[in-house]
Amino acid sequence: MKISRLIIFVFLLTQSFLFAQNKEVLFTIDNHPYYTDEFVRVYNKNLDLVKDDSQKDLDKYLELFLGYKLKVEKANKLGLQNSVTYQNELKSYRNQLSKNYVNDSKVTNELVQEAYNRMTKEVRASHILILVDEGASPEDTLKAFNKIKDIKNRLNAGEDFVKVAQQFSEDPSVKENNGDLGYFSAFRMVYPFENAAFNTNVGEVSKPFRTRFGYHLVKVVDKRDNRGEVTVAHIMIVKPSTPDAQLEAKAKQTIDDIYQKIQQGEGFESLANQFSEDKSSASKGGVLQRFGSGQLSSEEFENVAFSLQNKNDISKPFQSQFGWHIVKLIDKHPVLSLTDMKNELEEKVRKDERSLLITNSLAKKLRAKYPQTKDSKVLASVKKIITDDFYSQTWETPLNLKDYNKTILTINKSKQVSAVAFLNFIHVQQKSKIKTKPISKLVDELFEKFIDEQVTTYYNENLENEFPEFKYVMDEYRDGLLLFDLMDREIWTKAKTDTLGLSNYFKQNIQNYQWKKRFDANIFSSTDKDVIAKAKKFLEKGKSIDYIKEKLNKDGKINIMVKSGLFEEDYDILPQYTNLSKGVSNVVTKDQYHFVVEVKEVKQAEAKKLTDCTGKAVNDYQQYLESNWVNELRKEFDVKVNAAVFETIKKQLQQ
Repeated sequence: MKISRLIIFVFLLTQSFLFAQNKEVLFTIDNHPYYTDEFVRVYNKNLDLVKDDSQKDLDKYLELFLGYKLKVEKANKLGLQNSVTYQNELKSYRNQLSKNYVNDSKVTNELVQEAYNRMTKEVRASHILILVDEGASPEDTLKAFNKIKDIKNRLNAGEDFVKVAQQFSEDPSVKENNGDLGYFSAFRMVYPFENAAFNTNVGEVSKPFRTRFGYHLVKVVDKRDNRGEVTVAHIMIVKPSTPDAQLEAKAKQTIDDIYQKIQQGEGFESLANQFSEDKSSASKGGVLQRFGSGQLSSEEFENVAFSLQNKNDISKPFQSQFGWHIVKLIDKHPVLSLTDMKNELEEKVRKDERSLLITNSLAKKLRAKYPQTKDSKVLASVKKIITDDFYSQTWETPLNLKDYNKTILTINKSKQVSAVAFLNFIHVQQKSKIKTKPISKLVDELFEKFIDEQVTTYYNENLENEFPEFKYVMDEYRDGLLLFDLMDREIWTKAKTDTLGLSNYFKQNIQNYQWKKRFDANIFSSTDKDVIAKAKKFLEKGKSIDYIKEKLNKDGKINIMVKSGLFEEDYDILPQYTNLSKGVSNVVTKDQYHFVVEVKEVKQAEAKKLTDCTGKAVNDYQQYLESNWVNELRKEFDVKVNAAVFETIKKQLQQ
């Protein structure tokens, strides 16, 4: 790939930003200035990526850079920047790139570290839940809080946690598990619940706390090191659906018989396929998806699986609430290092409830950074049209919004946000089922959220001004996309589809597409000189390749190999022969290998056909078209290079 094509993508490969001392106009294209700082930055960034030293020559690099910018100007002149596909791809890239900026990195790193510390541990806890809707009225919220507070007082007085849970917990599963949630690690529970569990000592009960489900009390039963995850296979005989001693005995006998077959050496996978009554895994040799503590509905099964120490260890038959099992360990997956898990944890943090800590922290900083001014009169006019229909999610924005096309919020004295935007924000917020009353107080609460959203949006929209490196990457990606579309349209597609032009170019440059002298031959090789000598004798007697292989490759040992085809004279071993001709050659040796060649036909040097080298010809034709095209662009646009400025830059870069 030639360097001018490479530049389209190389400009995007790194974020190592080096600057010139002063920013001056290096050249103009139709009076559009291009500056020294960009040239220096791009040159330095690409310096270690190019392989040809000639491409580091500053005069040649200026020509390449100028050609690059000419193409970008041409793309803009053609209006390629208005393509919907181009705009969507650019927007998608910007959204992806901005994720690295639109967060509070300090808070993110702290949450990642906290999550990793917790992932190294497992907590076993029981809980009591008093249900209350996330957007419940103050009265209902207080009622629920008083309930959980009374329960906490009972526990403080010494009542048994399990009995209190059975009597008062509104978690439907309490009837089966007495509030016991088993073992879990980070990201398995909602974040406030996880906090309470990890911050409460073993044997103690937490203070009342709230999640989106209601108010909880958590009793921590145990903490231990995280066992990681395991991959196992199992064979299962299902427990009879109704109590029946005879059927249960039969199930037990079946699992014992299967275990005996395993002890006799029969394959676990085959037995699972034949006999396991877990239909979802039987066809896969009994293999289950990898799991960690608390992820299955059977603690007995998990404990047996984790007790197996070595790959392919097989448990004795054991019983769970679902039936009888035999488990085989496929692999163990310990908790990885923070370095190995960092990207995964960052993604989990972004998707988790704790991400609110990041966005809230960022919004708080941005509020301090960008002054906001609200129009109280406009806000008051908005309050008048928000009704209690909001609580039933039936409130609609007015059909005529002309009266609300007024500025309700100004950010950093530059961005004006209309009341219409706030009304639309309120309409969307109905889905959150906020219950704050009266309605005027709710609107004030929503306006604060609206400010957070708007300052973050303003910050995002101005990343190019806030971070020079963000602007550089976006500029380069923008130009790269345009240039790719332009090159595809003007050069690459044309070179592939312009068959007449390609044919004429090929004929005019036929000297570049020549076959060397070629041999239609079979090349025999062996590390054993006696074997190759025997092969030579067989060839001289006219024996076939199959015959020679059959005679010389015996007892499962490959003594001789053969490569057949049409080979040019400089191929591999052929230069070892000075006068190779039709027939059987002498034996030659190279790098501990011995060779003999059977030449069936000799083809003298000749011109290639286009079909013999289409790929190379198309690539050469593309480069030819591009070179001529850049010359045409120089005629189309008015290019002026500031020679004095360029000489100064050369001296700086050559120091």
